[in-house]
Amino acid sequence: MSELREITQGLMFPEGPIAMDDGSVILVEIRRGTLTRVDPDGAQHIIAETGGGPNGAAIGPDGAVYVCNNGGFEWHDVGPLTLPGHQPADYTGGSIQRVDLESGAVETLYTECDGHPLKGPNDIVFDSQGGFWFTDHGKTRERDRDTTGIYYANIDGTSIREVIFPTDAPNGIGLSPDESRLYAAETHTGRVFAWNLAAPGRIDPNPMSANGGTLLAGLPGFQLLDSLAIDAEGNVCVATLANGGITVISPDGQSIEHIPMPDPLTTNICFGGPDLRTAFITLSATGRLVATEWATPGLKLAFGG
Repeated sequence: MSELREITQGLMFPEGPIAMDDGSVILVEIRRGTLTRVDPDGAQHIIAETGGGPNGAAIGPDGAVYVCNNGGFEWHDVGPLTLPGHQPADYTGGSIQRVDLESGAVETLYTECDGHPLKGPNDIVFDSQGGFWFTDHGKTRERDRDTTGIYYANIDGTSIREVIFPTDAPNGIGLSPDESRLYAAETHTGRVFAWNLAAPGRIDPNPMSANGGTLLAGLPGFQLLDSLAIDAEGNVCVATLANGGITVISPDGQSIEHIPMPDPLTTNICFGGPDLRTAFITLSATGRLVATEWATPGLKLAFGG
């Protein structure tokens, strides 16, 4: 990895970065409740106020940004670090939102599936057919936390299905380069699972697994997992908490490399630049967006930036 350069600071728990073709990065600020654009010179511009807790974000086939809104957190300032906590007192639920980049208008598409409320939607990825997968991380309270799943939905607000259940605090989600596999990271277990896909929005379940997937990798010790991105070689690049950094896992799970970052809550990575070799990384506890040149180009997303 080359030298790390800071693009901007003072963000209020950034996540969900999207590298845009004009060199800017669109991201969410979970604590501020906004979708924000960061220019190459570090200038920040609020695109929209989503409320709640905007988390994962992705460009859809119509050019809008689709946001997983987790409903918000309690917040704790510990010295120079910002840390998310339990479900807040003003929590009203999670949702999937659509943001128009021209007007900043925010539309709520989904708040439930088959009568079950979305608790804490977290991360999102589109397939080439225009549908999207997303994880519901759930919410944590003083004495309990939610058991949740992974969903597939359409952008018109008319179709949402729970495809995978149960999962343990699912967080980052991504598709293999040929879209034959779905990957998702579980935060508390430190595990990444893979599911073979039978069709868009459909898995070919592993009958020996409670969640229908296969364990790709599990990290040793106290390492928690957050959001992820896939590179052009199919490696799973998953943001790692506590042991702050990016953990790169090969498609067969046999090779695991940890690339340290200067923040214990390194939460997400995306790829941009003309050759997709620039990694943009959110350092959330310290409120920074940084960039570095990556050894492997990132995977070009279905609808890019």
